[in-house]
Amino acid sequence: MEGDAQTKQPSGHHTDAYATKLVEKTGSWQQKVAKYSPGKQSKPGPAGGFDDTPIPRAPPGYTLKFTFHRATSLPMADINSFSSDPYIYAQLNTALNPRHKQDPYMRLRTRTIRRSTDPVWDTEWIVANVPASGFKLKARIYDEDPADHDDRLGNVHVNVDSIGEGWSGIKEQSFKIKKRMGSKRAYLIRGCAAMLSKDLHMSGNLVISVELLSRTEVGDNGGRVWTVGPCAWSQHFSPLIGFIAGTKEPGKNKEGTTERYNFQANQLQLAGPVPSQLYHRYVEFKPFVAGMFNAKSLRGRILNRALHHQHSRIYNYDRSTVYGSFPSPSKDMTLKFLELVHYDKGARIFTYVITLDGLWRFTETGKEFGIDLLSKHTMHSDVNIYIAFSGEFFIHRLKSPHRDPEDQEQETHPPAEIEGGPPLSDPPADPNYYALYIDNDSGTYRPNAEMLPVLKKFLQRNLPGIKIVTLDCQGDATKMGKLKQEQRERKKKEGKGQVFKQDDGSSLSSSDESELEHRFDENGNVEEEKKMQAKKDNDEKV
Repeated sequence: MEGDAQTKQPSGHHTDAYATKLVEKTGSWQQKVAKYSPGKQSKPGPAGGFDDTPIPRAPPGYTLKFTFHRATSLPMADINSFSSDPYIYAQLNTALNPRHKQDPYMRLRTRTIRRSTDPVWDTEWIVANVPASGFKLKARIYDEDPADHDDRLGNVHVNVDSIGEGWSGIKEQSFKIKKRMGSKRAYLIRGCAAMLSKDLHMSGNLVISVELLSRTEVGDNGGRVWTVGPCAWSQHFSPLIGFIAGTKEPGKNKEGTTERYNFQANQLQLAGPVPSQLYHRYVEFKPFVAGMFNAKSLRGRILNRALHHQHSRIYNYDRSTVYGSFPSPSKDMTLKFLELVHYDKGARIFTYVITLDGLWRFTETGKEFGIDLLSKHTMHSDVNIYIAFSGEFFIHRLKSPHRDPEDQEQETHPPAEIEGGPPLSDPPADPNYYALYIDNDSGTYRPNAEMLPVLKKFLQRNLPGIKIVTLDCQGDATKMGKLKQEQRERKKKEGKGQVFKQDDGSSLSSSDESELEHRFDENGNVEEEKKMQAKKDNDEKV
């Protein structure tokens, strides 16, 4: 084990501008060549969507438990409190080859500890199939600052060159925090405080454990790592966006209480592995889309940065963020999911993305939502090129918990009003009373409908008790449209008081494609800019 050297970032150069223009010109030439060149044509439709690239073969690895115990003598990022709000952002690297170089890294964010320079997290991260060739763990410590940007407080790198059956692991070992990439302001405050007190030290440490649990049972192919657990969840709130959207906290409108504007975004870690068949790439339905994901052109970098900003705004970490976890999938985890979506209250429809490592992100969607999000599923994925699955879902409460939700004699809320739950009484705390209707309605990634049964099996394993119904946005378009319209009509009857929502389109697949298309023409020009230029040209003629 030894400390890694940081990779130095290249500084900017005046040739970057010429390089950007060259990339844009080259892309334009390539499009023209592809359009007019004869020869073998590619598969119909735009590039992207379902990708059947197999996982590279490798011997089975080992299941490890990483524990981030505590840190000591961290720098002080807040001059007012002479303290910090620290959290760890960890990344696990191995020698395993990804299916594509754009596959996202294995990462974990701990909860934030408030006002402490000696925080205790005791956060566990169980990862399966770490190869015998070892791993490189990068733990970056940040100070959470939602009003500005999060300051880095330092780094710790843990390198293990090999793992075997007899590997003793790492037991609460203290690693010195590297200051080089840390906030100079935070260390300056720490230095000033240390001059006034002999008990304060300038050098901090992070205490980490790594335990070998077992050999990972994956058959004959150990070509990828995944998160086993714990199944952590988090809720993210923003009164500001709730005020703009006109959304208030549900259940807060009782007599004698004050309603508060708020919205909610949710994250739930599902127990892996995500089925290997669930592998989808963004769809290049317009020329500018590739640049948006790859950030290779000036326009692409602007769009990419805007979507990253929207993601961080929606999944905002601050003092109102709520954290929790479950050791493994259970009935309690299913009830927590139902609580996050507010059971069947308000007939909500949610937009979701499941990442390659099984992190499920979702927020409510609805036509009445006024905040302009560039692309729903792209925002949820944080502009990831590859994801597992995406679409929309909603919840129905069943009158008979032992009858199939598709049974003609089964009554559900919505659309009907049935006793024993919302809107007249509290929802029953039993997963058997609920059905999750989930689809592949996403224009950004266009998940393959043939993979819906695979998704269903994966969710059944993670949400025991709840019944799951899958819908194909094309093959079941009429049925899906009817069900969603019933949701919207019931929502109008049961009133507002909703959580965060995103704009819902009426196109083939969610509203991602139509939302982006109406903003950009074939060359990726912003429509608003075109209107302004047209007005300017008209004024010049006059």
